[in-house]
Amino acid sequence: MTIAITGASGQLGRLALDAIRARAGTETVVALVRDPAKLNEAVEARLFDYDRAATLGPALEGVDTLVFISSSEVGKRIAQHGNVVAAAKVAGVDRIVYTSLLHADISPLSLAGEHLATEAALKASGVRFTILRNGWYTENYMASVPGALQHGAFFGSSGTARISAAARADYADALAVVATTDGHDGKVYELAGDDAFTLAELALELSQATGRDIPYRDLPEADYAAALVGAGLPEGFAKALAGWETGASKGALFEDNRQLSALTGRPTTPLSAVVNKTLK
Repeated sequence: MTIAITGASGQLGRLALDAIRARAGTETVVALVRDPAKLNEAVEARLFDYDRAATLGPALEGVDTLVFISSSEVGKRIAQHGNVVAAAKVAGVDRIVYTSLLHADISPLSLAGEHLATEAALKASGVRFTILRNGWYTENYMASVPGALQHGAFFGSSGTARISAAARADYADALAVVATTDGHDGKVYELAGDDAFTLAELALELSQATGRDIPYRDLPEADYAAALVGAGLPEGFAKALAGWETGASKGALFEDNRQLSALTGRPTTPLSAVVNKTLK
C-alpha cells in the first residue's frame, strides 16, 4: 500500500511524514510538495501544487491512502481543496484522511467555511474518507512569546475562555494512526488537547518558566488587531487573528472529549513542555 502526505514540507506535514514513516512498516510513503528539491528527507517526493491542477493527478498515481493536510492559504482553500479531491477521485485513491477544524460545523471562526466546503466535497466524491477536525496548535501562541517578553505582558482577546490546544506533534501522531490502521472510514474526529488553559494561565506558565512577572492583558478585538498591526503584522491577517481570538472567547477552541489522546494512546503534550521548548 502507498500512503501519500500533502504539504509534507510544512510545519504539520513534516511531523506527519515522520510519524507515518515510523508506523508504516512495509507500506510505501510518498511526500507531496510544491518543491521536491527542498525536502531533505530520505523519501520519494513528488511535485504537488494545490493551485496547479495538472500536477495533482500524476503525483497521485498509485496512491492508496492520501493524507490531505489543508492548505495554509486562507481564502483560496475551497478551490485548492476542490482540485485535490477531484484529482484523487480520478486517480483512484482509495481513502482520504483530511485535516479540518475543530467543530467546523458549528464554529464561529471564519476558518470554518472553507473546511466545511472541503468536507462536503469529500462526502460527495464517493472516496472513502476520515475527517480529523483539529483544534488549535499550542505553537500558535508561541509566536507571541518574544513580544510578551519584550513588553512584559501577554496580549490577547479571548477573555477567560478555556482553549484545548495541543502540540502539532500530537495531531501528527493522530494522522499517522488513522492513516496506518483500519476502522476509521466515514468517521469525524473532534481532536483537542487533554488539558485546556486560559491565556492568563499561559501567561502564568511563561512567568514561571522565565522567573518574570508576565501578566495576561485582555483587549477588545479592535484594540488587539491594532496592537498586532503595530507589531508588524499585515492588517488583514491581524484582523483575522483578532477575530479568531473573539471566537475562542465564545468557546470555539474548547473540547474535553479526549479523542486525540485516545487515538494516539498517550496524553497530549503539556503546555509547560511547549513553553519551555520555545524558550530554549
